[in-house]
Amino acid sequence: MRPRFTDRFRAAGHTPADPAEILDAGVAVAAGLREPAGSPAAVDALRRLAGLCGADAVGLLLPGGRETWWGPDRDDGVALGRRAHGRRLSEGDLLALPLDDEPGDDGAVLVLAGDVSPAAARRIAGFTADALERARLEAGAAEAEAARLRELRTQISPHFVYNALTTIASFVRSDPARARDLVETFAEFIRHSLAARGDYTPLAEEFRSVEAYLTLARAVLGERLRVQVRVAPEVLPVPVPVLALQPLVENAVQHGVEKDPDGGLVQVSGEAEGDVCVIAVEDDGPGMSPEHARAVLAGTAEGAGLALVNVDRRLRAVYGPEHGLVIETAPDAGTRIVLRIPRFQPGVVAQ
Repeated sequence: MRPRFTDRFRAAGHTPADPAEILDAGVAVAAGLREPAGSPAAVDALRRLAGLCGADAVGLLLPGGRETWWGPDRDDGVALGRRAHGRRLSEGDLLALPLDDEPGDDGAVLVLAGDVSPAAARRIAGFTADALERARLEAGAAEAEAARLRELRTQISPHFVYNALTTIASFVRSDPARARDLVETFAEFIRHSLAARGDYTPLAEEFRSVEAYLTLARAVLGERLRVQVRVAPEVLPVPVPVLALQPLVENAVQHGVEKDPDGGLVQVSGEAEGDVCVIAVEDDGPGMSPEHARAVLAGTAEGAGLALVNVDRRLRAVYGPEHGLVIETAPDAGTRIVLRIPRFQPGVVAQ
């Protein structure tokens, strides 16, 4: 009698002691299949896959001629896989299993060598197809996140940049020391906003960028802009997506202060509530209706920029749908935008 699927686990001569080890191997396989074809991690994933189904060799052929192989009979296995063209093929102890729903000349193919039961082959093929699909979706999500960040970096207001540089120029003769300080502040603001960097940064860096922006904005608006910034020391190391905070502050200045001849107050705070970091950006400007606030986050409000939309979507993509922006507002009651993000999130590491 052929051993059960779980009893047939073997990897480099090792037999697991309990089902938990098999589960660990499955997790490692899924992670390895996310790596580039032919990489050591991808090869090790196929080694573990062979152990799960009792194969002597395993190959994975991907679109574009990319391939990974573990075990003997590489040439014969790859050749069989190339001939599969969306059809299940067998030759000797080699079996080629297409992994795509739609047959085609350039689909993914799994090749197994050895005495593998049909049931085990089907399960392994299904598992591999699911792992590849998850990897494809994750790659797409990562690219979407990068695209949103690129878009945020291109949305620095030309009007603000012009006014800031004009203000700096006005101090060159009358107050050279202040002009020099503002130039350094402007350079810090641009460095954080435009420089190539990782996806995440410590909250302390975000607050430094906010302070640089507010320093320049106060130079432009003078006494019309009043500012309060309060941040608890324990949240400063918390990693957050780059440019998660500065666009919210810029929005508060533009829509809550600049439009009022008397100016207004912008408050920025950050504090810990257990395992959650709560960040709030508040202005005492004209506010808006809740319906308009919902339209702003949906990207359908007339004249609304995309900065808030992009920040909201990036937060939801990183932390989950429950961690998007919350806008608390009403007509003539100001606007408060709140971010609630985990202080510790797997995969979120400042660079």
